[in-house]
Amino acid sequence: MRLTGEHVLTVDALLGDVVDVGETPTGHRRVIPVVGGTVSGTVTGEVLPGGADWNLERRDGSTELWARYELRLSDGAVVSVVNTAVHEPSPRLPILTTPRFDLADGGPVELRTGVHVGLLVPRTDEHGRLRSVRVEVLRVGVAQA
Repeated sequence: MRLTGEHVLTVDALLGDVVDVGETPTGHRRVIPVVGGTVSGTVTGEVLPGGADWNLERRDGSTELWARYELRLSDGAVVSVVNTAVHEPSPRLPILTTPRFDLADGGPVELRTGVHVGLLVPRTDEHGRLRSVRVEVLRVGVAQA
């Protein structure tokens, strides 16, 4: 047996200006607002404004991503997403993440069950400011060898 991956969706999230919270007992905290975007793939829709990544640069130099945001699918279903990752001080891009989806009964079974892996690619503007991220989401499966 071996692991396989099936593309489920791509999230193109637009980001607002970074809010620098500063040094906290656990490290340097930044909040990166999610202000909109699109969803494509086996499901389509939009990224709703109001989410954020509560980003933490830990004392050992690694960075912890903890993003929570909502998607509205084309059929009207709302999906809550929590996407997490921890990467080394100088990450090799893209960054592997672990998205989890919470949605009402009747929503896409491929989101409500199973294990998902995301491939996050940050995008900056001409001044080097983070302005969007693309997250390619795969559903992990098992195939016969």
